[in-house]
Amino acid sequence: MKEKAEPLWVLGMMSGTSLDGVDAALVLTDGERVEDFGPCAFRPYSAAERATIARALGQWPGEAQVAAAAEVVEAAHVELAARFPDAALVGFHGQTLAHEPGGRGTHQAGDGAALAEALSRPVVWDFRSADVALGGQGAPLVPFFHHALARGLGATEPLAFLNLGGVGNLTWVDPAVQDPADPRALLAFDTGPANAPVNDLMQARLDLAQDEGGALALQGTPDQAVIDAFLNHAYFYRMPPKSLDRNTFHDLLPAVAHLSDSDAAATLTHAAAAAVARGAEHFPAPISRLLVAGGGRHNAALMEALRQRLPGVTDIDDTGLNGDMLEAQAFAYLAARVRRGLATSGPMTTGVPAAVGGGQISRPE
Repeated sequence: MKEKAEPLWVLGMMSGTSLDGVDAALVLTDGERVEDFGPCAFRPYSAAERATIARALGQWPGEAQVAAAAEVVEAAHVELAARFPDAALVGFHGQTLAHEPGGRGTHQAGDGAALAEALSRPVVWDFRSADVALGGQGAPLVPFFHHALARGLGATEPLAFLNLGGVGNLTWVDPAVQDPADPRALLAFDTGPANAPVNDLMQARLDLAQDEGGALALQGTPDQAVIDAFLNHAYFYRMPPKSLDRNTFHDLLPAVAHLSDSDAAATLTHAAAAAVARGAEHFPAPISRLLVAGGGRHNAALMEALRQRLPGVTDIDDTGLNGDMLEAQAFAYLAARVRRGLATSGPMTTGVPAAVGGGQISRPE
């Protein structure tokens, strides 16, 4: 039974694979149209919090480090959500620790029911499990929101959205198709690693969280042999939709061990761009623009590497959207769709056999 389609202010919250912190954003939406955008905020993880979560990466419920990671994730989200008392509903993604579609499933740390109690508001969470249980990849989930954005921008020709977080993902959109669940409307998939390997390199070698602005990579020369070997990975030969775990390309860092810091950073940066270009070969029709969101768009080396390989590369901020908050906004939009019983993923976004509505709603006692 679909609830009445009244727009409401929904708070979306996202903690991505780059482990930098939690984004939060208010969106006025009925789950179909985006009526307005409200304030946003970011709550960084401290080095200790990041280390606690990192120790749990790859683990499943009940394993040694999971409870400590979940405690960090929940506390950070509660602290941030308290800044948004006007939100009628909260979309809580949680922190992905492991993602194995077709295997053990998907695992996001953080209990939405605990958040609902702490915030005294209904919380939509566990967005991916239903999709995975029905045979989908469980990711990416932002494409339905991309479709709404493309239509909101007044686009009439196909375009694509690229999110550069820890992992990269592409969404091809035909805005002329009205329903995002229509198989002709979207094609979405993870491209490969984006910021995660460079962040890991910087942490391991220089005790820094990231290559700020791509400054180190800009000083280096990419090793094409490493990139060619990277592009020979079996993942690139699979047809989309398809998705990745943050650690799928765990052998990429050892592959640059012999390189200087700058050459290693340049190689990992150009590998991320090469993965996107390889992914673009799957688009059903040519695109007019490639709108780039996520933290990676602030990396000048990565943006230049993309422009060397693809046409129409545009910082999404240039359209008036907020490229730092797109994923948080997406989970606000998806929460509104879950509230109304609308689909949140489909065959061309996650590979699930039919359109499915994921997520569960926890309400405070």
